[in-house]
Amino acid sequence: MMTRNELPCTCRKLANPPNNPVLFLLLISSSLLSGCGSNDIVDLKKYIEEVKARPKSAIEKLPEINMVDPFVFPVDTLRDPFKPLEEPETYQGGGMTVGNGLKPDFTRRKEELEAFPLDGLKMAGTIVMKSKLWGLVKASDKTIHRVQVGNYMGKNFGEIIRISTEKIELLEIVPDKPGTWREQQSYLALTQ
Repeated sequence: MMTRNELPCTCRKLANPPNNPVLFLLLISSSLLSGCGSNDIVDLKKYIEEVKARPKSAIEKLPEINMVDPFVFPVDTLRDPFKPLEEPETYQGGGMTVGNGLKPDFTRRKEELEAFPLDGLKMAGTIVMKSKLWGLVKASDKTIHRVQVGNYMGKNFGEIIRISTEKIELLEIVPDKPGTWREQQSYLALTQ
């Protein structure tokens, strides 16, 4: 092995770094970057010539845009969609009648799946426990919940009325006009 005095002059300089660390870092970084300054761009020029030599192709036509019919919102007949729903008791106090008498039970304690909109829930399957068919529902937070007939889910007071191996059927109570509600059937189909 060579001793320090036997090293060539440039190696001895590198073996003794300067006392100034900034100068030393500048020296090292400049020596590393000196290899990046090559003016050899033959490959780049060759690639550009190759791209320019390619045959020109026709530009594809843009897809046709389907026109959507405008919807005129009748302000005087429908409720304002940007205001929160009011409970029927509020409408009664304002002198309005409660239409057909159908209304959700606001005093009932909400179940866990009522925190998710129905389109954020997916049927994951079914399971039979004690000879009873239960539905498995996957919420948007990736948790799987077990449900049975009579449970509620979704934001529209959706009560489960039937569970089969293909879908879970619900009966929702949705607002119709101010002070009135209507029933609406919906379902969650089994997803693969």
